[in-house]
Amino acid sequence: MNTRHLSSTLASLGCGLCLLAMPPASAAADSFTAVTSAEKTAKPQKPKAAKPPKPPKPAPSGSGESKAERDKRLLRECRGKANAGACEGFAS
Repeated sequence: MNTRHLSSTLASLGCGLCLLAMPPASAAADSFTAVTSAEKTAKPQKPKAAKPPKPPKPAPSGSGESKAERDKRLLRECRGKANAGACEGFAS
């Protein structure tokens, strides 16, 4: 026999013996036990601290003018214009 055939035959024989020596998968599955949440030890839970409510944010005023000042300005600027956009309700 050729040395190549002899070495491959021995390697195959060795792999086959290793597979026979391993336990079947069903035996490994039988020994496994799952731990459920009921079996776990319960840790005492700390109550969550309530966060204080955030104060309401003031209305954004892009130009820094008060509502009364804005109304007067829009009445003045929207006189005679179309009643649309920023002039809605201020045009005459």
